[in-house]
Amino acid sequence: METNNTETKQEKIRKFDTKVQYLKYKVLREVAKQAFAGTLPYNVLDIPKIIVPGKTPTMRCCVYKERAILAERVKLAMGGNKENPNVIEVIDIACDECPAAGYEVTDSCRGCLAHRCEDVCKRGAISFDHNHVAHIDKSKCVECGQCAKVCPYSAIQNRKRPCQNACKVKAIKINEENAAAIDNEKCISCGACVYQCPFGAIMDKSYILNVIDMLKKSKAGKCGNVYAVVAPSISSQFVYAKLPQVVSGLKELGFHTVIEAALGADMVAVEEAKELAEKGFLTSSCCPAFVKFIKTQFPQMAEHISHNMSPMGVIARYIKETDKDAKVVFIGPCTAKKAEFQLEGVREYVDSVMTFEELAALFDSCEIDLASLPDSYLDNASYFGRIFARSGGLSDAVAESLKEQGIDFEAKPERCDGIEACKMALLKASKGVLNANFIEGMACMGGCIGGAGCLTHGEKNKLEVDAYGREALEKTILDAVSVTKL
Repeated sequence: METNNTETKQEKIRKFDTKVQYLKYKVLREVAKQAFAGTLPYNVLDIPKIIVPGKTPTMRCCVYKERAILAERVKLAMGGNKENPNVIEVIDIACDECPAAGYEVTDSCRGCLAHRCEDVCKRGAISFDHNHVAHIDKSKCVECGQCAKVCPYSAIQNRKRPCQNACKVKAIKINEENAAAIDNEKCISCGACVYQCPFGAIMDKSYILNVIDMLKKSKAGKCGNVYAVVAPSISSQFVYAKLPQVVSGLKELGFHTVIEAALGADMVAVEEAKELAEKGFLTSSCCPAFVKFIKTQFPQMAEHISHNMSPMGVIARYIKETDKDAKVVFIGPCTAKKAEFQLEGVREYVDSVMTFEELAALFDSCEIDLASLPDSYLDNASYFGRIFARSGGLSDAVAESLKEQGIDFEAKPERCDGIEACKMALLKASKGVLNANFIEGMACMGGCIGGAGCLTHGEKNKLEVDAYGREALEKTILDAVSVTKL
């Protein structure tokens, strides 16, 4: 185990969008390393000291606070607070650097005579000092924003924290300790706040220890084969190796077989096309964050959610019908999948979920050099199953499935890229003014390729997924489903 802060060979070639992701990776890697070695929980307290040695410069007030925060990250890497049902948690001790949020008077205030801000405030929250400069009493302010609207100098600004800006479902509030607090009833577990928090004070729980335990038991003959179901967005993630080498790496870890979640997407496309034609109007069920958003924010629309499970659930069910002793681990870009696999009707098929961030840490904890491995190709799914990974792909697949099955029905999709677009489409549909009969809902911008658990984000990911899809152009959706085998 490392005892200094020098970069390992693996770290030098890794590409992370932010240093927060890099720190998260290091914690996960050390937890995984100890889990494989069988030294958890005895050496768990050593992990913060390994990552932040005593003489290492720290961005916090002292090395001891840095380690205290890292200890909380270790807890999340080991499954987090079991009493909190949400897969997204706030590390309170790390959430102390953002300025107070809400409406504030800036230096642009000219101390004018009009005092429109004072007149419009029904709560009496605005007063003026001896220089006629406005001040807002936070104990009276209800954040209505009327003062900001009437200020002729735009001197009153609404300063939101990065996590609040990222959360489009308004599930984040600021508590009495001035730390972020998540409303579990509103939260859809999309992880946008996780990715956008500059201090890494909000994180998703990891179930990496569950995965390691299954792999070790399977190797010892104490449980069945462990199957890795990989999301198609994996094609854009491990830029330092070819996808066939990543597949080989999964087998090196101890996974018996690697199967494309895109094959589950093909299966979903077949059934969802039939359901759409039968019902005449449908909302997709592939994105668990979108599904929860409907149930919490538009419950009157819940009856229109497709009755199909997501591709993850569908392919996992097929695996367990084929191999009754199988263990199934889904690997993808989505933090909301960590909530989905625990739902009734899904948990009997999916045993655990990992993100790409966690998979990278798992590879490196075992010192697996992906670039040196031979190729192991995936050949389960069609082009249309693979492009489920990006916005618009699901709609294209349903339209193609209608065509392939000879179903006389025209799909008129509303492609929703991001939860705000989903909200607008659902609002229109609830009022009967949506000019579409199928709502494809993707909570993350760009679709699954924008998921919080991705190693990288951006337009390049879409291009990579499309290229990966084109490798299977010779296969139709029905071809993929009809020749299904493990």
